[in-house]
Amino acid sequence: MTTEVWLLPEPAAASFVSGLGGERLLDGTERGRLARMLTPRQRGHFLAGRLLCRHALSERTGHPVDGWRFPVNAYGRPEPWPERYGVRFSISHTDGLVVCAVTDGPACGVDVEGPLSVASAARVARFLAPSEQAELAALPAAERPERTRELWVLKEAYLKGLGTGVRRDLDTFAFTPRGTAPPRVRDPLHDTTFTWHFSLLRPTAEHTVALAVETPGPEPARLRLLSPAEASGTGA
Repeated sequence: MTTEVWLLPEPAAASFVSGLGGERLLDGTERGRLARMLTPRQRGHFLAGRLLCRHALSERTGHPVDGWRFPVNAYGRPEPWPERYGVRFSISHTDGLVVCAVTDGPACGVDVEGPLSVASAARVARFLAPSEQAELAALPAAERPERTRELWVLKEAYLKGLGTGVRRDLDTFAFTPRGTAPPRVRDPLHDTTFTWHFSLLRPTAEHTVALAVETPGPEPARLRLLSPAEASGTGA
């Protein structure tokens, strides 16, 4: 079944959170994490992500939105409970957009980033694999920030899909050069030739999203955009 990628624009997040039930839906662990966040924007992104995943999972399964719990694996990755539906999910957020991917079983990872400045792209590039740095160096200077962003989101989505989070150095695995369709990853720790499918999506003019799904073939992605009007009516 198609992977769904839910998109919640930041301007719609407050009404979405309020309509769905706000902090009352969080469990104790989530409330603890929320309380430790330093800025209102960080707290807003986290809360919107946690509620968006509940909404997405419930839309997929019909399970009540307040009935989900999220025990974590050894790396701290949350997995949905009850387990009987066999669904998996991944969340990401950046300024302007909150994203959640949901599948019917395969592991998945999603990452979103906004535009990178030339200076930011150069800093990120230092952490990439040698082959990726060489690809960037061969591009016209004007194209390097966008390609750096593509590589960054692909790598983070892959690590989320593996369930390890960003605990590995980004230079320990490499993606094939731009133009390879679909993107492929070379990872000495995992045989990924026929086990992961990657997509790059551009849901807005400002954002690039990478989707990683543990499946050998193409995995169609259905984008589900929550408009401000839809977000405000979620709890109705």
